[in-house]
Formats: sequence, structure tokens, C-alpha cells
Amino acid sequence: MTRLGDSVARASELLAQDLSSDSAVERLLTETRARRYLDLTDLSPREQAELIASRAVEVLPGPEKLAARIEERAASGRGLSVKLGVDPTAQDMHLGHAVPVIILSRLQRMGHDVTLLIGDFTAKIGDPSGRTAERPPLTDEDIRRNLAGYRDQVRPFVDFDRISFRENSEWLAPYTFPELLTLMAQVPVSQLLQREDFRNRLAAGSGLTMSELLYPIAQALDSVALECDVELGGADQLLNLQMGRRLMELRGQQPQLVITMPLIEGTDGTGAKMSKSKGNYVGLSTTAEDVFGKIMSVPDRLIEPYLKAWTEWSDQEVGQALARVSGGSLHPMDLKKVLAGEVVAAMFDVPTAMKARAGFTAQFSKKSFADVDTLPTLDAAELGGEGIAGLLARELEFVPSASAARRLAKQNALRLVVEAADGQHTIVLAEGEALRPLAEVVREKLAEAGVGGTVYLKAGRKIAEIRGL
Repeated sequence: MTRLGDSVARASELLAQDLSSDSAVERLLTETRARRYLDLTDLSPREQAELIASRAVEVLPGPEKLAARIEERAASGRGLSVKLGVDPTAQDMHLGHAVPVIILSRLQRMGHDVTLLIGDFTAKIGDPSGRTAERPPLTDEDIRRNLAGYRDQVRPFVDFDRISFRENSEWLAPYTFPELLTLMAQVPVSQLLQREDFRNRLAAGSGLTMSELLYPIAQALDSVALECDVELGGADQLLNLQMGRRLMELRGQQPQLVITMPLIEGTDGTGAKMSKSKGNYVGLSTTAEDVFGKIMSVPDRLIEPYLKAWTEWSDQEVGQALARVSGGSLHPMDLKKVLAGEVVAAMFDVPTAMKARAGFTAQFSKKSFADVDTLPTLDAAELGGEGIAGLLARELEFVPSASAARRLAKQNALRLVVEAADGQHTIVLAEGEALRPLAEVVREKLAEAGVGGTVYLKAGRKIAEIRGL
């Protein structure tokens, strides 16, 4: 088994535990955070391609071609030449900017040669992708300041000591007008105007400058200069990345493969892309508490895409957690807390993530069940010797059958919650305990835990108060 396979096996066991428990979550975060530094060179070319493709929108011309290129380069004793271009157009980054960087890190740990290309030349043009108006021009000072902020903020997601840095002014600034004319004669204007954003701007009467038309050409020349095997970019960059393939072919080079990353939806759940202008973002320069709280505010439907975007979880692990939510053995709130912890652990460390988790719980989650006046009750003194599973099915009708209650116990979703003077204490019941009399189990568990107070029986998301103990 590969090193990654061993880690997935350990994490799978942790994901089956009680994820409302701080100790279980801390062990899981420790395992998955360590995975961010895991050597992936023992993965086969096919496994590498599958791992990258699992987090991409598209791999062009296909994952099998990516695997073949990896194998081809390995046969010649080297890794892929991978490029991620960054135009430093802003000082403050958000989590959306981290998505391609995380994939770059995985390719780096697979043993490939990765380059972070700083678009100090193209930043003065401004990438027109998805924009409704021309971007204001930047000065050299703007670019230097923004680049410093970018490196500081994405540093938690990638090992900068093992990355090559290049600036595209190195080859674009000396480019002559005759060279540009020769190149442009080989690129039909119709191809540049295929872009939907360009057509929309022209139809709306908005301006479209020649420099913006040239931007995809400039980005493509970066790939030619670096002789890239792979270029990463957002899904909105697809036409720019494909231009790189075309120019490389014109120059007699083997065209690069293109890997596009998803554009992450913002925290407000409106469907809009995460961006500072919409205020629906999680900043990379903010506090751990702010990151945790903003992740906790997102709709439940964003848990899956956020897990895939910012954690090192495999598809198997994401599926396992979501299946527990669907089956009722894991509350979405508990999974969202794990997600928030994963993001904070990546940006800071596990102790900071656990501190943010505790702070959020203290502020928002620790509500007394005593404040809920509609809870059903069980009088332990009147129940006799019937097992807990039978009571859940017959008395409370929480589950359709005693066997369903036993399945909840098997999934760590059958618990006692004790509200004591020092707060809530959660005690997970084993499958065998679900068959024993309620009063007997409760007294035994309270004695073992050394706690006392008001006791509640929790089955999945349903709760009943236990009286008469």
C-alpha cells in the first residue's frame, strides 16, 4: 500500500468515530494535516493522474494523457514541468486563490518540477477573464506590494523552498514588434473573439482594448518559454490555457496539458463566486476564529465542495462522511465543524484549530436541552428491563425498529448527554449496550464517567430526557 493509502485507511477509522467529540476530531485533523506534507512519489502515473483529476473540472486532453505524460517523463529521468501563473493584482487573498496552489503542492510532492510564474508583465494588462470592464493598470510598486502579500498568505498551502519562481517580463519585455506581428498572423481574430466574456462586453457596448485581446497570447508565450508539460488555472481560464497549447504546437513543441480548477462558491450561498467585491469570502490574512466562524456560516450543501477544495481528503473519505450524514449518524453541524477545523489547521496548526473550535462551541453551540420544553421523556423507574433499542422504537418512535437503533449505536450515533454544573458531557454507547436496560446502562456509565446531572438520550439527531434515575 502507498503512504497515502495508509493515511486514508487510518483516517477512515477516525471518520467512523464520534465526530462531535473533540478528541476524535483532534486525532483526525492531526492525521489529515500531516498528509499535506506527505511524499507522493510512490504513486503510479495512473494514481497520480486520478488524484489530480479528482479535484479538477477538466484535464485536457484527458486524465489518461496526463498519466502517459508522467510515465514518459519518468522514463527520461525527470518529472513534469508544471506551471501556475499568478498576476499579483491585489494585496489580500482569499481561500478561492488557494485552490490551484493546493493542487500545485500535490504535483510538487509527486516529484514534479513546479514553477510559480509571476505575471509582473501581464499584470499591467490585467486578465480580462470574466470581467465586465477593463482592469485599472498597475504600477511596478503595486505589483511588488501585491506579490509580497500573495506569497505570505498562500505559504501555508505549498512549500515555497521547492518551487521555482520566474517573472514573465524576462521574455515578454524584450519581445519585438516584428516578432509580435509574425505571431499574430498565425492567430485568427475569430479565435480570440470566441470568448463569451468578450462577446458580452461588446454586445453591451463596453470597451475592449487591444491589450486585453493580446492577454491570452502573452499567457501562451509563458508556456512556450517554460516548455510546460502542464498548466494549472481556474475554469474561467480555459481559453487562455488552450491558447498555450496552440502556440506551443506552432513553435514545434509538445503541447501542454491543461488542468482547470473549480471556481469556489462564496460563503453567502447565493451561487456567486467567492470574491472580495461581493463580501462572500474567507480571507487568508484573517484570524483563526474568523475563518472558523465564516466556514460555519455556509449552507450545508457547500460542505462537499469545500471539503474537496481545501482538505486533503480522498473521495472515499468525503463519501464516507456524507453517507453518515445521510444515514443520520453524523449531524451536518458536526461535519461542518470538522471542515472548519481542517481549514484552520491548514492555515495555522491543529492546536489553533481546536482552540477556534472550542471558542465557537462556547459562543454558539453549548445550549442547554433544559431550555427546550418539547422534549419527550422516559421514566427509567417505570420501564422495567426492556433494552434501549426497543424503547427507542416502541416508546419514543425515534427509529422504525430495534435493529435500526442497533445500527445507530454501531455508527457511534447513540449517546447519553449529561448536563452538569460544569457543562455538557457526551457518552457514546456501544452496540451491545443498546440491548441492555436503560436505567442499568445509564447508572453504569455515569459512575464510569464520574459525572452527574440531567441525562438525555440522543439517537442520531433526536433527543429525549431520562427521568426517575
